[in-house]
Parts: sequence; structure tokens; C-alpha cells
Amino acid sequence: MWVGVLDLWVFVIQGNASSAMGVAEDCRNTFLELQRKKAFRYVIFKIDEKEKEVVVEKTGGPAEIYDDFTGSLPENDCQYAIYDFDFVISENCQKSKIFFIAWFVSFGYYV
Repeated sequence: MWVGVLDLWVFVIQGNASSAMGVAEDCRNTFLELQRKKAFRYVIFKIDEKEKEVVVEKTGGPAEIYDDFTGSLPENDCQYAIYDFDFVISENCQKSKIFFIAWFVSFGYYV
């Protein structure tokens, strides 16, 4: 299962033309806007079974908080998300880390 999650992460960043599952161009563009421009706090992705590709389902604005993010995750479906977490380290220096999150309904929590 983890191989699939890592493959999705590679798809979002680079795309993969040799795979049976495609990635919509806006996935990569949205990720880059989050990473470089801080345009979003989070991005939630879903798999469009009809089109056989990963698509952006929802984005959260930069002012949204973690509770907004977790409230946006579905109760009855698996999703993938990227969350941009801001924090301050002991030297009073502002830092940011981007987390890739896999939300699995069968477990009822994210990993």
C-alpha cells in the first residue's frame, strides 16, 4: 500500500506518463502554488475513476487552520492530501514543512 502512496506523491510532483493512472495538470500546478507561493494551506486530492486520473478535490486558503483541513476530509472515502504546516523553532525562527497525508477510512484516521 505504501508504494501506491509514494507513487501518488511522485505523480503530483512530476507526473508519470507510463502509468495506467494519470494526473490532471492542475494537481502539479496547485502543489507548486502551495509550495512556492504559499497560496494554499492544504490541497486534497481524489482519484477520478471515470477519467482514471488524480484530480484536485479541494484547496484551503492560507488563513485556514488544521481544524479546517481535518473537517474537509471525508468520513466515507479515502483521500490524499498535502498540508503546509507552519511552526516556530526554539531559536524563534519561523519554519514550514509540507506533509503528504493518506486518509484511509477503514482505519478511521490518517497516516
